[in-house]
Amino acid sequence: MAPTPVTNAPHDFDVLIVGSGLAGLSAALHLAPTHRVAILTKRSMSDGSSGWAQGGIAAVMGEGDTFQSHVDDTLVAGAGLSDLAATRFVVEHSPGSIEWLRQLGVPFSLEAGHLHLTREGGHSARRIVHATDATGAAVQHTLIDHVRNTPNITLFEQHTLVDLITSRKLGLACATGPACLGLYALDEATDEVLTFRAPQTILATGGAGKVYLYTTNPDTATGDGIAAAWRAGCRVTNMEFIQFHPTCLYHPNVKSFLISEAVRGEGGRLLLPDGTRFMPQHDPRLELAPRDVVARAIDFEMKKHGLECVYLDISHQPADFIREHFPTIHARCLELGIDITRQPIPVVPAAHYTCGGVHTDLSGRTDLAGLHAIGETAYTGLHGANRLASNSLVECMVFARAAAQDILATPLPTPPVVPPWDVSRVTDADESVVISHNWDELRRFMWDYVGIVRTNKRLERAAHRIRLLQEEIQEFYANFHVTRDLLELRNLVTVADLIVKSARARHESRGLHFSRDYPQMLPVAVPTILTQEQVLSRA
Repeated sequence: MAPTPVTNAPHDFDVLIVGSGLAGLSAALHLAPTHRVAILTKRSMSDGSSGWAQGGIAAVMGEGDTFQSHVDDTLVAGAGLSDLAATRFVVEHSPGSIEWLRQLGVPFSLEAGHLHLTREGGHSARRIVHATDATGAAVQHTLIDHVRNTPNITLFEQHTLVDLITSRKLGLACATGPACLGLYALDEATDEVLTFRAPQTILATGGAGKVYLYTTNPDTATGDGIAAAWRAGCRVTNMEFIQFHPTCLYHPNVKSFLISEAVRGEGGRLLLPDGTRFMPQHDPRLELAPRDVVARAIDFEMKKHGLECVYLDISHQPADFIREHFPTIHARCLELGIDITRQPIPVVPAAHYTCGGVHTDLSGRTDLAGLHAIGETAYTGLHGANRLASNSLVECMVFARAAAQDILATPLPTPPVVPPWDVSRVTDADESVVISHNWDELRRFMWDYVGIVRTNKRLERAAHRIRLLQEEIQEFYANFHVTRDLLELRNLVTVADLIVKSARARHESRGLHFSRDYPQMLPVAVPTILTQEQVLSRA
């Protein structure tokens, strides 16, 4: 939309951070001593994915464990696509990140005065630092308390990213090349689109799990940062690799409740309804195989036997052990009439983590000057074709610090004049049902056609439906006042398109991308990098 001059003054800061999860909050705390920081989050501070993480944070802290072992485990899980430099960078900086959190007061679980380390699928050693089975919540609450009490940080809750403001869109020439100058955000309290201006912007908006019908992610996971960066001209990489967590609680009264990987790490067994253990038929690592292997095994057994779910059983462990190690899971299941000390837990796979994202370097820099991306929004090269359990939270912290250090080392130029948002040619929508209908249709066909197992025909059907939805949504966006629902739907359709384009470009099965038409893995692993020019040339 072409902006028109109005009197709305921009909100000026040194750094804008979009997202209030572990990545965004960590970056803010590193920057606040010297920079004026704004954190924008579309709901409340605690509504992101970080607070939902149960298992823990992977770091080499135990006797006998090594950096090389953690690197090797990550590379194996990544199925040949993990970047070695990025993997070493994260692994070697992970212990320092744990110590930083301990200094802030995160209440990690201890045993005999030392960090209690658990083990999860794909790890060759106990290296998962945790706070019982609610690690994300413990970390998130601690960081939020620090952020709220830190000068130089201004919070903007209920503010939804509309789009990035770039030099290219404004027709400006920058010495550093195309640059990000700030962003537009919808203030839900006033229903007004505000202008935020800053020489540095960090996207920390999380992943895009809500593009699927079944997901462990919160409602905020709509791919906002990935979609906005793509529209701004950034490369996006490896979007075909969507991790499906093998064990999401299956219950009619609950959505999105994750049963932690650590339950299998502490001896949990996957069973058919008759009690038969089925993982021995799928992988010698049994329940501790990487998530893509376990998810496909569950999917296979459900389809083979016509099941709605399978079962995860840890009841053979002592009841006190279960209550001590998994208090959150135990309490939540008990509320639903499932006593996990005596009964198995009904589980199904669900979309869990976006392994691809906005292409960045080891400082979190994107293709636009002044724009960084960190956390699940970013593609750093760490996860490759499949994320190793508990590598996500530590990636958030390592790259938050790296991006902050890069920004601290960069002089702050005076931002140019940025026009306000133009509302002169739009009206109020008269049929919001279009948004809800399209949202439901998108999530259902992505689950059916672009899920755990894919085929060329399914991807073709998904691509066709995406094209139709894009036309409808763009017409709606161009003619009516923006709402959060519309903005999220627009971003989800963009992300769905990127996932399908990436999946159609990969003619093999590797990691999280399994195709019946290309069941073999190619001898050379190559990332799927999408550019605007490449996509336009194929249109």
